[in-house]
Amino acid sequence: MDENKTKTGSEPASDPRKKILGSLYDLFEVLGVMTAAVMLAFAFVVRLNVVDGSSMNKTLTDGDYLAVEDFFYRPERGDIVIVHKIDADPYDRPIVKRVVATGGQTVDIDFDTWTLTVDGEVVEESYRWVNPEKRTILCEYPLPVTLGENEVFVMGDNRNESADSRQEEIGPVDQRCIAGKAVARLSPRFELFENPFGRGNS
Repeated sequence: MDENKTKTGSEPASDPRKKILGSLYDLFEVLGVMTAAVMLAFAFVVRLNVVDGSSMNKTLTDGDYLAVEDFFYRPERGDIVIVHKIDADPYDRPIVKRVVATGGQTVDIDFDTWTLTVDGEVVEESYRWVNPEKRTILCEYPLPVTLGENEVFVMGDNRNESADSRQEEIGPVDQRCIAGKAVARLSPRFELFENPFGRGNS
């Protein structure tokens, strides 16, 4: 009788501990690959940004965690972006705003009715929030203004409490000062952001 077989003629039973260890090894290998992929994505494509303040209410709130991407990004009207204009003291830290107009477009605002016009056409702003009981923040320089080829006009969705392109220190923003586009809210609840005007609208 073959010495490598049992008396019943079957193959020796495999060690269950080896199976468990093998499964655990495969699991940790998959988790390791996934972790490395996520780390590379956050290092080179996506990074985190925390909302500070109420200027984007009610779209965003203070303390929200955002996923921001800047890989070959070109601003479009309606995008939520991170602006970092280092010479805009006292607004020289990164701020979260929305692009309302892009290069070459002409911006005007009727502050009595809060009507935004771009190239003479009224913009329907579903995201805008205005509290009629609070003061109106006017533009600190004459409107209308025509943007340069590589400039954008940004505003906070909360028009009563936003330092944005209406301030002389910020004004029309050079695209090089756009640190990226917010693509999703990660916390306290997850939400992917969609451009209210659709892609390729600029």
